Amino acid sequence: MKTVTHNPTTGIYAATPDYVHAMEVRNPGRMLFVAGTMGLDAGGVAGATLERQLELVWGNLATILASADMTFDNIVRLTSYLRDVAYVEANGAARVKALGERRIPTTAIIVQTLAEDWLVELEIIAVA
Repeated sequence: MKTVTHNPTTGIYAATPDYVHAMEVRNPGRMLFVAGTMGLDAGGVAGATLERQLELVWGNLATILASADMTFDNIVRLTSYLRDVAYVEANGAARVKALGERRIPTTAIIVQTLAEDWLVELEIIAVA
């Protein structure tokens, strides 16, 4: 599998340093579509703070990816569902921390979650 970043600089607004406009995936062998994953511990309890939920959600994603013999390096698309616009910066920082130098197409949406204590939910697509 090969990925090619498409980040045009003319005729479109500039991408910020933490994401890219598009990523082409050439010859993927496998695709993994991960449902919205929340910052819940193994017992199904939400982390008490946004920071804790972000730690948990990325840990949960690592576990799901590992079950498919994948890592964060396989993520090619991420959608964040945030309960409050105030969570955008912390969510972006957690994503950059998890992905390191990798930049992928991302979208953040402000939503009302199904439970009041669910502050963040992440949905990903991964390929291998």
